[in-house]
Amino acid sequence: MKNMKKISTVLASMAVLSACQPAAQAPTAAGEDTAVSASTFAEAMPSVPDFSGAWTTYRGAPAAAGAFTAPAGGPKLTAVAQAAVADYKSVTEGTDYSPGNACVGGGMPSSMLGSGGYPMEIIQRPDQLFVIYEAHSEMRRMFIDDKAQDPSQFFPERNGYSTAHWEGDRLIVDTVNLKTQVDSRYPHSAQATIHEEYYFDAPQPDGTPVLAADLTLTDPVWLEEPFTTTKRWQAMADYSVKSYECTEPKWLDDLIALYEAKGLTMVQE
Repeated sequence: MKNMKKISTVLASMAVLSACQPAAQAPTAAGEDTAVSASTFAEAMPSVPDFSGAWTTYRGAPAAAGAFTAPAGGPKLTAVAQAAVADYKSVTEGTDYSPGNACVGGGMPSSMLGSGGYPMEIIQRPDQLFVIYEAHSEMRRMFIDDKAQDPSQFFPERNGYSTAHWEGDRLIVDTVNLKTQVDSRYPHSAQATIHEEYYFDAPQPDGTPVLAADLTLTDPVWLEEPFTTTKRWQAMADYSVKSYECTEPKWLDDLIALYEAKGLTMVQE
């Protein structure tokens, strides 16, 4: 019974504690003060891998276990999707119009599958994972177990709404609330769903950790069959993602024009 009281106290403190915080005080049912140490908190949580850190493109061998493996030809689009893609290409081909030029992030699954050259950083907490893609400063939150809310209460986004849970040493992530997206290497409708499984793969020969994710994109409207792939990254030492100010150059160009129109010299850099 004493152990059950200790675990209940720890779980009640989860909103304000993390495994790395110093001891805190929490009252027991009998009104006594009990020290809740970081080690006690960790004992109350399931033992799971820690994916925290910065990750870049996997550079290992063999090629079959490379950074990105997927069926040849990419997703198999339905006739409806093919028509939508054709329309998109007809209005953008020969121009410089693109999501990147408009400072629009890739959205899922492109944001995840394209990460690496621009690194990805994971900040892991018991209740959620923050995934920051350096390109376009895209960020995902993967809400774990009870932290997740009803996705229908949120607006659709290019990266959707992601809920997660642990199954042994794998983090299982399901994403819904996606927008219809034609400006992507992986076109999909708003009915698309994405299933991911994150896990540690075999490390590099020098011991560098390797993170892998199996991804399945399912779409009853735009895909003839689910699209599956595996993505791998390798750990980076002493690195955190850098800022990506895509819109700043255009703003500075506009500002220079405004200063010049007034005969002034702009000093902002």
